[in-house]
Amino acid sequence: MVLSKTASDTDVSVHCTFASRYVRTPLPRFKIPDESIPKEAAYQIINDELMLDGNPRLNLASFYPVTTELQNRCVNMIAHLFNAPLGESETAVGVGTVGSSEAIMLAGLAFKRKWQNKRKAEGKPCDNPNIVTGANVQVCWEKFARYFEVELKEVKLRDGYYVMDPEKAVEMVDENTICVAAILGSTLNGEFEDVKLLNDLLTEKNKETGWDTPIHVDAASGGFIAPFIYPELEWDFRLPLVKSINVSGHKYGLVYAGIGWVIWRSKEDLPEDLIFHINYLGADQPTFTLNFSKGSSQVIAQYYQLIRLGYEGYRNVMENCRDNMTVLKDGLESTGRFNIVSKDTGVPLVAFSLKDHSHFDEFQVSDMLRRFGWIVPAYTMPPDAQHITVLRVVIREDFSRTLAERLVIDIQKVLHELDVLHARFNAAAKITVAGELVTKNGTVVAKKSELETQREITTAWKKFVTERKKTNGVC
Repeated sequence: MVLSKTASDTDVSVHCTFASRYVRTPLPRFKIPDESIPKEAAYQIINDELMLDGNPRLNLASFYPVTTELQNRCVNMIAHLFNAPLGESETAVGVGTVGSSEAIMLAGLAFKRKWQNKRKAEGKPCDNPNIVTGANVQVCWEKFARYFEVELKEVKLRDGYYVMDPEKAVEMVDENTICVAAILGSTLNGEFEDVKLLNDLLTEKNKETGWDTPIHVDAASGGFIAPFIYPELEWDFRLPLVKSINVSGHKYGLVYAGIGWVIWRSKEDLPEDLIFHINYLGADQPTFTLNFSKGSSQVIAQYYQLIRLGYEGYRNVMENCRDNMTVLKDGLESTGRFNIVSKDTGVPLVAFSLKDHSHFDEFQVSDMLRRFGWIVPAYTMPPDAQHITVLRVVIREDFSRTLAERLVIDIQKVLHELDVLHARFNAAAKITVAGELVTKNGTVVAKKSELETQREITTAWKKFVTERKKTNGVC
């Protein structure tokens, strides 16, 4: 994949030869269209242009200039969506990647190299870089730190606050910090971190210290959500310290798996010595990727979605996801059995935990839901909130209101069955009172500690549930 560049400085729109009412007007190249167009029109526009790549069997150079141009248009559209400070015909700086994982690797490398170049110019050591994140970051950040020898300084979470605290993050910044990574849509609970506050606090610290520590926004989930339903939220290139942003096209970009994007604020934010220029495929290609060979289908699909849905279509999809999230959240709250851990503003998902753990836990609820066909993950929070266990439901475009209501009904059935199982287990099991193991006739057999008693009850309870599941068919 190559870096974005325009084929012509004056050609700011793409025309289709067909004269339908949907394609007679110029199709924007740099910005996502305001309105949706029929799927047939979007298909025809792309199909016509791909014809110019020629017959693949006769293309002996293995270079597809039209496909590359489609990637360039996606980069420019996404850059403008993130409010990059670009002129009307100015080229955006960005690249298509294999998911957000590669995008984060590239953004991290750019920060590291720029920091190293500056330290070398100042005659200072550059062998101990670090990056500041929250403990809630996705594992690809840990991979970047380990693979490219960067210390990962994590802001620990706390009970009731499951994202990075901007104040604590800025306190951890030092002269070796290559950037602070904020998340627009935490994997754990979908919450948007406060990038605006982080920018303001970091600006003050930079003034006091003389540093110029920048911000990267990991918008893998939220990058295709916030611009459409939270347009006033400042998290992107409107904030001066935000130098790069990544987003996953295969999440809320509505493309099948395998496509991510990373956008830089300006050319100055991507060191030139990281870019390779090749010409042996028939034209000059600047490239900055970890993977040179990559399929083009996801890029084409992303461009299709951008022109097919437009701003109007994406907004409708995201609003519908948010509404169905509310239906599910309200349904769970109505049971009186759960605490909602996720926020109303953020990625459309519902993260929730049991109020009462004395009879069973979230892992057992997750396990029992599989009998109804639902796969709802249960997991513990990172340090220092690892004592919190949650269940999480991600609301996708195809998760309808009907499915949301059905899930609530099935969760209620699971809770009822677990309650019944617990009651039957207690009736059949030995009763423990005040640390004494007592038989049904009340005879004290032996004294046990509270820990021993709890372990015995837990083991017996798990065995009882397992045997119960073996005797029941799938509902």
